[in-house]
Amino acid sequence: MIGKLKGTIDSYGPDWVIVDVHGVGYVVHCSSRTLQALPAAGEAAVLSIETMVREDMIRLYGFANDLEREWFRLLLAVQGVGAKVALSVLSALKASDLASAIAMRDKAAIARANGVGPKVAERIITELKDKAPGFTDVDPALARLAGDVDDNKAPAPVRDAISALTNLGYGQPQAAAAIAAAAGKAGEGANTQTLIRMGLKELSA
Repeated sequence: MIGKLKGTIDSYGPDWVIVDVHGVGYVVHCSSRTLQALPAAGEAAVLSIETMVREDMIRLYGFANDLEREWFRLLLAVQGVGAKVALSVLSALKASDLASAIAMRDKAAIARANGVGPKVAERIITELKDKAPGFTDVDPALARLAGDVDDNKAPAPVRDAISALTNLGYGQPQAAAAIAAAAGKAGEGANTQTLIRMGLKELSA
């Protein structure tokens, strides 16, 4: 199995690159983000590789680093997500942004990827939510709050305050982050108006 390729860029295609390694050209399928980061033809490059073997083919998938490859593997473990969709997600989001989106249950961010609808985005979040924190800097308390809000388990003032901020045009993850910070400072028992006022201060800071 091939785990890494180090060679010279030979040529590019719509979703692949040929890497020349000592005269052997390997066709490597990549996300658009990875392709854009690679150098011009004739220059040296290194790619982390995931090798997929089937009865009728062997296909190589290339990544800028091992972390991106690990996210590809995690995405493939989600029901209904194949290699094409996984690469589409990684084209739309950096690994760190994907981790944050999952931790914050930001379905809209994941659904921006081509071929990913709300149902698939929901499955990605649901099936990978326990794995995302290991790859992100999102405050665990904030991630829990986002989960509580999503599941309607958060206190009513918190839910109402987040709803008020989203009605003002802020994104749900951004609003949740601001209200989480406000709730932490205001303490338990803070009413909706207090949380909204403090949340707006957090957003303007």
